[in-house]
Amino acid sequence: MMRIVLMVLRLIIRVPYYMAGIWWYGQKKDFDLEKSYAFVKKVTKAANRAGRVRIESHGLENIPKEDGFIFFPNHQGLFDVLVFLESCPVPFAFVIKKEASNVILLKQVIAALRSIVIDREDIRQSLEVINQVTEEVKKGRNFLIFAEGTRSKMGNRLLPFKGGTFKSAVKAQCPIVPCALINSFKPFDEKSIAPVTVKLVYLPPISYMEYASMKTPQIADLVKKRIEAAIEEYGGLE
Repeated sequence: MMRIVLMVLRLIIRVPYYMAGIWWYGQKKDFDLEKSYAFVKKVTKAANRAGRVRIESHGLENIPKEDGFIFFPNHQGLFDVLVFLESCPVPFAFVIKKEASNVILLKQVIAALRSIVIDREDIRQSLEVINQVTEEVKKGRNFLIFAEGTRSKMGNRLLPFKGGTFKSAVKAQCPIVPCALINSFKPFDEKSIAPVTVKLVYLPPISYMEYASMKTPQIADLVKKRIEAAIEEYGGLE
């Protein structure tokens, strides 16, 4: 976590303002997604810059023009969400496991973006989350869900994707956007503060018509294969 210390030290004067701002947006009753997202994005860009992390985005044209879709990336660590927050031009919320929901700053970001915490050990609560995401997406909100369920801890190699994570997409009949994260484990997992580049590749969306006849494990395998191919194409397996 040496890089987190670097981020804080280089932004020490602005940290109180950033923290207070994110907290304020998280407490507002008259929620304004555009304004909340814009502020969180501003803070994220400053933090990444201070941490000497460069985000390289590819395939931004593949992000659906109409809201109401779900990003499904591979999962490499806590920095993953920061990659999307800097890169993605449209607001989104994310589903995050309960174990990571109390991390400082991330907790405030969850509230500011009205993201959702899931308890994977509680089947009933997990089903409620699936239904909540479904309804939110139907109303036009965008979400990010990590289909591996937990970070791979194998660099740019993936764990099996869980079919159950795609239930919200199926029920909402929304576009699925596969996303490949490359080297997103490096900023926080490596004991270094040397400059690092993280790549994010937005792949062409999969429409409901394309996956309507598939079972969720089949959808999971399809998305996983496309992400693995992108990681190899963009040099993640060198």
